[in-house]
Amino acid sequence: MKRRAWLTLGAVVLGGGGIATYAVASPPTDAAGDVQPKRPVKVYDLTLKSTEAGKRELPRTETKQFSLLGVSWTGVTKPLEGKAQVRTRSSETGEWTAWQDLETNIDPPEDPGERSGARGASEPLWVGPSDGVQVQVVHEDGSTSAGLPKGLEVNLVDPGIATAAEQRTAGDDTDPAAFAVDGTPTPTPSPTGSESTSAAPTPTDPATSASPSQSSTVSPAPTATTPTAPPSTVPEPAIVSRAGWGADEALSPDPSEYNADVKAVFVHHTDGTNDYSCTESAAIVRGIYAYHTQTNGWNDVGYNFLVDKCGTIFEGRKGGVDLPVLGAHTYGWNRESAGIAVLGNYTDAGASNAALTSVARIAAWKLGQYGVDPGSTVQLKAGATQKNLAGTSFTAGSSYTFNRISGHRDGYATECPGTSLYAQLPTIRAWASGPVQGLKLTTLTGTTLSGSTYWTKGAITAKWSTITPGALISKVELLVDGQVVTTAPGTATSASTTLAAGSHKVALRAVHQSGRTTPATTALTVVADTTAPTFSTTPKITLRTGTVNTTAVPVTLGWKAADSQALKSVSLLSPTTATFGPTTTSSSRTAKSGTASTWSMKAYDVAGNTRTSSPSYTPMILQETSATKSGSWTSRSSTSYLGGKSYSSGSKGASLTWTFTGRSASWVVSRASTSGQAYVYVDGTKVATVDLKSSTTKYRDAIWTKSWAGSAKHTVKIVVVGTSGRPTVTTDGLVYIK
Repeated sequence: MKRRAWLTLGAVVLGGGGIATYAVASPPTDAAGDVQPKRPVKVYDLTLKSTEAGKRELPRTETKQFSLLGVSWTGVTKPLEGKAQVRTRSSETGEWTAWQDLETNIDPPEDPGERSGARGASEPLWVGPSDGVQVQVVHEDGSTSAGLPKGLEVNLVDPGIATAAEQRTAGDDTDPAAFAVDGTPTPTPSPTGSESTSAAPTPTDPATSASPSQSSTVSPAPTATTPTAPPSTVPEPAIVSRAGWGADEALSPDPSEYNADVKAVFVHHTDGTNDYSCTESAAIVRGIYAYHTQTNGWNDVGYNFLVDKCGTIFEGRKGGVDLPVLGAHTYGWNRESAGIAVLGNYTDAGASNAALTSVARIAAWKLGQYGVDPGSTVQLKAGATQKNLAGTSFTAGSSYTFNRISGHRDGYATECPGTSLYAQLPTIRAWASGPVQGLKLTTLTGTTLSGSTYWTKGAITAKWSTITPGALISKVELLVDGQVVTTAPGTATSASTTLAAGSHKVALRAVHQSGRTTPATTALTVVADTTAPTFSTTPKITLRTGTVNTTAVPVTLGWKAADSQALKSVSLLSPTTATFGPTTTSSSRTAKSGTASTWSMKAYDVAGNTRTSSPSYTPMILQETSATKSGSWTSRSSTSYLGGKSYSSGSKGASLTWTFTGRSASWVVSRASTSGQAYVYVDGTKVATVDLKSSTTKYRDAIWTKSWAGSAKHTVKIVVVGTSGRPTVTTDGLVYIK
């Protein structure tokens, strides 16, 4: 088993064995004595050392507040052949995190001799507001500490409070991350040449009036060393300027360097947590900037652009966002490329769509300045002899093929930008290059689908979705019969128009910001129809057989509706509600007697046109006492009869005659097994012989009905047949529709 030699975080002994103390500065105040929330970014360095040979335990070291950290060592070109781990204590919860690995296999500087203060360093790790740290480092062979580089330190960064937004919401006015309780701070060296200092200079007021969401960077005027910014073929996205995220320009006093152009873009991730709030993004960028300049000893932040998970784009290395600024992001390939870093760790989880969209937008814009397709490939000349993560060998001075949008690992032996984000690069290329992917017409509001045809009264709204984010789409066109009738911005998801009467073909077409146009979607057939349906037969009620009550007379509601195109349905609106299909023409209902009821019906066609018809009818009950009698009739009383009474007769030839004005009539009787037969005469003509016999006793039974096309004066006469053995006929009145 390999023997591991861990380096632990310990106190630094100064001079003759005395312990150095750290003086905490008082918080700044304004003229009125109020504490100001603004505070500068600071970097604090702690030496790592073995407390004794073979000792493995690590003390928990308390600190003042910091939010980002890393491990660095003497010798910028010397790799740390081992593992570095940290754990931190949250200043908000007091809880310690699990051990986290630091990424130590990072790109060396391409010109180490030009940076006398440069150090080898891990990637910085954002941990959020913390006040305690533990660190352990072990050589890869696990034998002794001899193989580890000298001058190992843990570097703590307090990003401070710099932007106007942070000042407005700051609730912490305490002094920043001054080290330490049980450790001793490394003496802060005086800046010499281009070496980094262990504490950042107090910044000047960092442009708190700058908009946090829009670039306010002014590119330097063209000179012999500063190129002219070329226009791009695509729009520039909103970029938070260095002033907007609170860059202390005193940390990078050296002038910017420029490439001839930008031929490719390398995508990175910054490592660290993905659980940050996007309100912290400016502080994260500030922390990375301080780490790169104060710990790595670089002359500026390494990336040209940084993007957070909410899609906010931050200006990185100074010199002008629209100029080919030389970055320090991908060893061996910085001279022909730009670097874009996504804040967070994307080894196991993919980046958000918002982040992918912004990476695609900034990559397309930068490459568009030089007229190249983000989805194409390019030959890049290697600036160093090395291998990438896949094992591909590169020789300095030779050219190799890269995707215009590549991952950091394509050019250098690193896991960056994380396995998951690397797998998303084809999506970024497709979004940046175009054409628009996945354009789909999802719904057509204002229409009704019948079969494969959409019907409308004229006004329609097409709604769509795309796979390509709207921010990368120039416009979406609504086509009617192949012609553009409405143009919507790329971020829109709907467009409206009004169709002329007749049949049309409706489709969509999208134009990517690159100018590439998608083929039109499959055209939908849409018929515009403004003609309302008709009632060829006005709704009417007729009496039907069944049990009659004073509150519920059995009726049949009948109608006929038609449409010049396609009838959809017919609805009964009153006195009750129901909906019927286009081929239904009748429905059994009941009506209240003695009360006029409006039978309102509405016909709908598939286009949405309607027609309403609302006739009124009144069912009337004529009691048997209102009839003209002949022959012998006996009055009977019972709550089972209409009105509580009825007439009964067994005398052959006895008759009852009712006269009324109406359009439908029904004779209401009582029935039993002994009931006889009766003749029915209408307007003097015999029309039926009705047998009242029933195996069960029935009261108020409408046994016979008659209807006419219109309302007129009629007589209905019933005559007792005198059926042998069961001559009796019991009548309970006549109902007619008034």
